[in-house]
Order: sequence, then C-alpha cells, then structure tokens
Amino acid sequence: MKQYEIRTHVNVLNWEEMDASERELIQRAKQATESSYSPYSHFQVGAALRLQDGEIIVGSNQENAAYPVGCCAERTALFWCGANRPDVHITHIAIAAQTQGHFTPSPIAPCGMCRQALLEVEQRQGTSIKVLLYGENGTHSID
Repeated sequence: MKQYEIRTHVNVLNWEEMDASERELIQRAKQATESSYSPYSHFQVGAALRLQDGEIIVGSNQENAAYPVGCCAERTALFWCGANRPDVHITHIAIAAQTQGHFTPSPIAPCGMCRQALLEVEQRQGTSIKVLLYGENGTHSID
C-alpha cells in the first residue's frame, strides 16, 4: 500500500498585506470581469496571469445558449498563453468574480476543469503557479 499526504497552505490577506505586483494582478482580474459574456448565469469571472517576463494576460468567462457549456475565465487565459506564449512560464494567477455589480465577499475557487488545466500547465513548465483568489473580505493566497 502506498500512502500520500497532500497539504495546502492558504494565507488570507488583506489589501495592505499584498505586494504591489499582487495587487496589480488582482486589479486586472477584477477589470477582466467586465468583458465576461454571462447572460445565463449573470456571474462574471475574470482571471489575470502574470508571465515570467512580467506580461499580464487576462481572460473572462464566456457562456453560450448551450449553458453550462462555455469557457471559464481561467482556461480562457491559460489557453491563450498556451497558443501564443507556450515557452514563457506562468508565475501567478488571480481570480475575481462579481454578480449584480458587486464583487463576491468570499473568494471563489476554480472549477475542476480549471484546476486540471492549471495542474497540467504546472507539470508542463516544471514550476508551480501561485494562486490569488480575490474576495471583498480577503484574498486567499495559495503557493
């Protein structure tokens, strides 16, 4: 029998506890919610990726009439990077969500498909991606 232990350390940070680059990334994720096409769920999600060279790539969720078929903000940004910047590592991802004109009080986590996509990007590039989940009441930071 093999046994594995998996631990996740989550830091809950307020705005002042984050460095300027993390705040900038979260701001870009929040701005990305504005380009969401979500006429069915009315749940706007934005993601911002920081690449190893400092470039920031954003994505937002895109729905269609075959709801819930669509693409999440995280995968929109990840797949753009895979298609356009495949040789540049992703160091961070920030995710924010809003509904009815208000950002969520608590952070939202990526869905299972997005978690799998993030894992495979980490495996491909050989380095981990720091995750920042924004909520009005605090940001969860996961290394």
